[in-house]
Amino acid sequence: MKASWNGVVIAESPDTVMVEGNHYFPEPSLNRHYITFSNHKSSCPWKGQASYYSLMVNGEMNTDAVWYYPDPKPEAEMVKARVAFWKGVQVEA
Repeated sequence: MKASWNGVVIAESPDTVMVEGNHYFPEPSLNRHYITFSNHKSSCPWKGQASYYSLMVNGEMNTDAVWYYPDPKPEAEMVKARVAFWKGVQVEA
C-alpha cells in the first residue's frame, strides 16, 4: 500500500492493518522528511487518545493529516506503532 499527497509518497508498505476502513501503516514506513509537528489530539472510545502530524509537501501544509495512537487501549493494540491518513491523502495499492 502507498499513501501519497501533493504528488509525493508519504508512506509505503506491504504491511498495513485495516481498522474502520483506514489502512494503518507501520511507523517506520513514514517518510519523516514531510512530517511536521501538530499538537492536535482527539479521542476514540475504544482506541484511546490519538495524536497527529501535519504534512509539508512542496511548500503546502496539510494540517493534522496523519494520526496515530501512542498508547492505544488493549483492544486496539493492532494500531500501536502505526499511522493512518486522511484530509486528501490518497491510499492505494
